[in-house]
Amino acid sequence: MTTVTLRPNEPMEVALRRFRRSIDNAGLLKELRARMAFEKPTTRRKRKKAAAVARQQKQIRRSLPPRKPY
Repeated sequence: MTTVTLRPNEPMEVALRRFRRSIDNAGLLKELRARMAFEKPTTRRKRKKAAAVARQQKQIRRSLPPRKPY
């Protein structure tokens, strides 16, 4: 369970923003959306494979030296 304690003289909007950020970091919304509807195993594998490829490409892009302009 995600909880956020109010700090002294902290506006409610700031605490709400911290709460939303903590929920996003914990992955609760992603899990909730995944449980709302059934996902076929082949679709799940395909989605996870695409995410892995995207992560790999991002890592490769980060490791390459920057290109020189012409």
